[in-house]
Amino acid sequence: MQEITPTDILAADPDVQIIDVREAAELATGMIEDAVHIPSGEVLARVGELDKSRRIIAVCHGGGRSGRVAQALTDLGYNADTLTGGMSGWEAEGLPMVPVQ
Repeated sequence: MQEITPTDILAADPDVQIIDVREAAELATGMIEDAVHIPSGEVLARVGELDKSRRIIAVCHGGGRSGRVAQALTDLGYNADTLTGGMSGWEAEGLPMVPVQ
């Protein structure tokens, strides 16, 4: 597992899976486009929804939860990394977000 910066995520393989592991109440500010919302406490129960052949980037508010999720997925054989600084870092870079529906 490694950390990927907000700007590097935009240049990453277009086939990357981004999972937003924040709780629903934290999504009011928006999400990264094409990210899938799976709260951190549900990831292991919903691991079947993830494609093991694709790289996964886990995202949370500041990087703590996503780091734990990425490590757990790595331990299960997934190619999982975490977004440095989480959504706080993403927002600080002024990168685009989409509203949550």
